[in-house]
Amino acid sequence: MNRKIVMMTATALAAAVAFAAPRSSRKAPAAAGGDDAPTTGKEAKILIDQFPKLGRQSTLAAPSLQGSSIVGKCYAKPRSWIVLETKYTTFVKWQDQLTFTWHVLLETKSAPENKGNKEGLAPYSYFTTAVTYQNIPQGSHAASVCLHPSYLERFGEAKAVGLVITNAKGEVLQGDSDGTVGPIKPHTKWWDDQKIMNDQQADGKPTIERRQGLTDRSKTIWALVNPNDYEQVAQ
Repeated sequence: MNRKIVMMTATALAAAVAFAAPRSSRKAPAAAGGDDAPTTGKEAKILIDQFPKLGRQSTLAAPSLQGSSIVGKCYAKPRSWIVLETKYTTFVKWQDQLTFTWHVLLETKSAPENKGNKEGLAPYSYFTTAVTYQNIPQGSHAASVCLHPSYLERFGEAKAVGLVITNAKGEVLQGDSDGTVGPIKPHTKWWDDQKIMNDQQADGKPTIERRQGLTDRSKTIWALVNPNDYEQVAQ
């Protein structure tokens, strides 16, 4: 980000309140009440076992499905998607619903097809979406959102990711974040920090542009990969 936002004071950074301990330091909570534990409420906690990767580690070439096509291939080489995946564990027999709210920041200068930012886009692009899963049995599961190859090619790689998990009552059960951009620090709600989100460049243009396009995995080609790891998405 520009010099002004990088030089943000320690006081401003503290405003992005930490809301999750490092994953390596957490222990799985006991399943309070056994199989009869409530499926909603703060007692129904979950654990994030694996957080999404950043940068090139979050990009994957699309799986190829062989078959005939009237049009034929338009691209000679496979195109890469941004695929953000998290693995989590639930500790009660059933969860009625869990909503995963994602926050993703892409860095324009890392865009492979927009080197040097020839379009003059904002340095960063922000995406958010919420995906609700239903009827989640006790055990290990995965959640994922994706960005089409055109977003990676034009707007760049994911440099910061935040995730908040809530139940049907809107109570926060778990959350975490990671980031490698200027003042964005891991384990903070950087998307709620208005000094970060509303920062401006020297010419008055926004440092971060808000965009649409972050998509639940089930609506992409990736729905066909390891489908048993993902619970049903509520319509």
